[in-house]
Amino acid sequence: MTDLPPITPHEALDLLKDGNRRFLSDAPYTPVMDRVHRLHLAAAQRPFAAYLSCSDSRVPPELLFERGLGELFIVRNAGNTLCATALGSLEFAVTQLQVPLIVVMGHEACGAVSAAVSVARGETAYSGNVGKVLQSLLPAVLEADPWAEDLCNAAALCNVRRVVKELREEASPALLEPQAAGRLMVVGAYYHLDSGRVDFFQNY
Repeated sequence: MTDLPPITPHEALDLLKDGNRRFLSDAPYTPVMDRVHRLHLAAAQRPFAAYLSCSDSRVPPELLFERGLGELFIVRNAGNTLCATALGSLEFAVTQLQVPLIVVMGHEACGAVSAAVSVARGETAYSGNVGKVLQSLLPAVLEADPWAEDLCNAAALCNVRRVVKELREEASPALLEPQAAGRLMVVGAYYHLDSGRVDFFQNY
């Protein structure tokens, strides 16, 4: 992507959608990773999208969208929560790297969300930093109804909606101003572990 002109937010989203369609086809994919390309990227990076994704080992954004070195600026943590580090990283991607798109992606059977469900139901207690991570997921669990069937997946979707809403409406001017000017778009996404399909949600 470093040798291409700037793209619009919608063009960036289309690149991700096309990549996931190729991923679903099970066709072999080999990203460009040769020495010349690495040297080219060593001078500067220019990713076309920033990603807030779960740390789950089954959810690697580069593979799900068949992207290579230097194309995605990825922020990962358990439960794809919007902690200070994640927010600051996304602001860096927008202000310093001029990415036109931020994607917040949750997924099926999220272990962090499942643990937060256990906490909400009073079944388990976690101490230390794990407990702090789960605290940030509890609002999504409670909003989704802590006694609902398939609560884990419902809460994971709710968490994506909450994070997207915050980035769209409550974030710093570093993110709000480029959105108002049409230079930046924030969308939600949800990954299905069994099929490999990623659904994108531009509106909630």
